[in-house]
Amino acid sequence: MVIYMITLAICDDEAGMAEILADLLSEYFSENEVDFRIKTFADGNSLLESSSEFDLIFLDIRMPPPDGMETARLLRERGNRSLLIFTTVLTETVFDAFSVRAFDYLVKPLDEKRFRQTMDRVLGELSKEARTRLILRQKGMYAVVPLSDLVYCEVQGRKLYLHRTDGTVLDFYGRLDEFTKRVDTRFFRCHRSYLVNLDHIRGCSPGRVYLIPNGEIPVSRLREQALKQALLCHMKRPAGTQTPPIPAD
Repeated sequence: MVIYMITLAICDDEAGMAEILADLLSEYFSENEVDFRIKTFADGNSLLESSSEFDLIFLDIRMPPPDGMETARLLRERGNRSLLIFTTVLTETVFDAFSVRAFDYLVKPLDEKRFRQTMDRVLGELSKEARTRLILRQKGMYAVVPLSDLVYCEVQGRKLYLHRTDGTVLDFYGRLDEFTKRVDTRFFRCHRSYLVNLDHIRGCSPGRVYLIPNGEIPVSRLREQALKQALLCHMKRPAGTQTPPIPAD
């Protein structure tokens, strides 16, 4: 199953505060029909030791060493790009938050109106990146797959198979029509059973699409001309932009 989901971490040594924040988040995301997953940490070390990646991290500042600010600094030094929101009673440390590129600063006890305003901004920020990756749910496990890692997708029966740049293949139950709506315009439906990433095409000929570095997949006769147009537009696009949509045949 393919879903879009926001992953969050709450790092607070006060279990009661972490629970309140989790309840506020659950209510907010449910109202906005956003899938989410929350993981709670009781101290900075446990967060730093986690191998999980998060879209958003709530950090209490007043915690046993490393406190929230130091934890944030260590995360940034490792290249972590999560949105950081500090939750604390220590209003005098607000200016320190800028040094770790904090997204916002919420004062305890949390004001629900202020919290919701911040979360509205969070959704706006995350929506800019929402279509750059997929989150696949398989047998209770989640896999984050950057769209840039996908070479092509094929359907066989009731299953979709995602072929990745590293040679691995992920499979899950789904419909190609629905999957196509979940990806951006770098992907082209070249065949009723195939969706290809234009970034990974090295050439084409009647009936075939040739992939980088090796491999090939079919292209239907009715879609050959549209594929050529898509490739030309894709190659001409300015850096950092996506290919314009191609009308369906």
